Amino acid sequence: MPRLTSGPALAPMATGTGVPPDRVRRQARLTSGLVATVVFLTAIAPLATDMYVPAFPRVAGDLSATATQVQLTLTTFFVGMALGQLIGGPVSDQRGRRRPLIGAIALMTVASIVCALTPSIAVMMVARFVQGFSGGWAMVIGRAVIVDLASGARLVRVLNVVAGVGGVAIIVGPLLGGVILELSHWRVSFGAVAALGVAMTISVLVAVPESLPSQRRHGGGLRMFAVAGRRVLGRRRYVGYLLVVGSAMGALFAYVAASAFVLQSMNGMSPIAYSGDFAANAAGMTVAALAAARLAGRVATRKLILIGQVAALAAGVAMLAGAIWFGTPLLLAVGCFFVLMTAQGLIITNGGALASAEVPDHPGTGSAVLGFVQWLAAGLTAPIVGLGGEDTAVPMALFMIAGTVASMIGLLVLARPGDSRPRAQTLPGTSTPS
Repeated sequence: MPRLTSGPALAPMATGTGVPPDRVRRQARLTSGLVATVVFLTAIAPLATDMYVPAFPRVAGDLSATATQVQLTLTTFFVGMALGQLIGGPVSDQRGRRRPLIGAIALMTVASIVCALTPSIAVMMVARFVQGFSGGWAMVIGRAVIVDLASGARLVRVLNVVAGVGGVAIIVGPLLGGVILELSHWRVSFGAVAALGVAMTISVLVAVPESLPSQRRHGGGLRMFAVAGRRVLGRRRYVGYLLVVGSAMGALFAYVAASAFVLQSMNGMSPIAYSGDFAANAAGMTVAALAAARLAGRVATRKLILIGQVAALAAGVAMLAGAIWFGTPLLLAVGCFFVLMTAQGLIITNGGALASAEVPDHPGTGSAVLGFVQWLAAGLTAPIVGLGGEDTAVPMALFMIAGTVASMIGLLVLARPGDSRPRAQTLPGTSTPS
């Protein structure tokens, strides 16, 4: 079966046309402008989310919505993001990269304008779904362009640059959103995302050529993706690491969905102070991920994941105790949030790497399924966390605990060493994928 090319770990596909890959690649080149544009596309999700999160309490007031309804706008965005990544990659394998990419960015820009002008929370939910779907579609195609034009060590370097700048966007997003909220109105943050969409469209028109000529496209589309998807989901250890990462994302986005209410509505923190705290937590997660990269080959990857899970579980338990018996004091909440976010830097990235190592024969499909599960978990978490209203942190704490426990089950039970299936290829810098 031909190898699919959706997702960030895509591989050029043999076409049977007799056209040498090197000759095809000469039709488009990997330039610094193209890489910068893909980095720009990667920032869509953190900017469209984190710029908006500090405004949750004000959005609820302005649109006469409940906390759960506001958090549902996160759900619709993340579900859209999951579907966009799952579908966009296979469709671009069939139709090419450039036109679907331009169309996705244009649609995201229109959806952002609708969010800025929304008269009701219901319209906001629909617009956020479209914004997430088109944004996820653009992100997966942007990464596919990189893989079309690079290989070997160069591919690894470029994808690391793209991923690294994504961490910066997570830090900058809430700070920018807090400044906008302090100086203006929450609707302006969506206007800013729309302006970025226009800039992204211009960047793609100028810097991104068609990287997948017609002779390298295939006609299988979503049908072939479904066949490969069934194969990767039949591997127990892959499913275990999928649970590790997806459940950790659920715990993480319990924090993202409810922290604005806990820190601002319950503890009186200002939007700008909240944004600074959010950025500090994101920095902790980034530093933990970088530290894990430095420790690769010296400390077992599974051990690093388990350390992160234990820390996240401790943060969840402390948060629950504080919410039930002490009224969720500010210092406790800030400390628990920092530990939880930092722990995810050890869990999510390493779990995703081990998941990919379990399906070396289907890297694109494995990556697309992983991305889908991550964003779906993020989206489903948000409304459930808000069921208790904006005056309690108990549901959030319970989700932090439940997500972490499920993640530990994935690591220690489903992905345990000693599976009878053939061993997957070893991760770079480690002696074993375990």
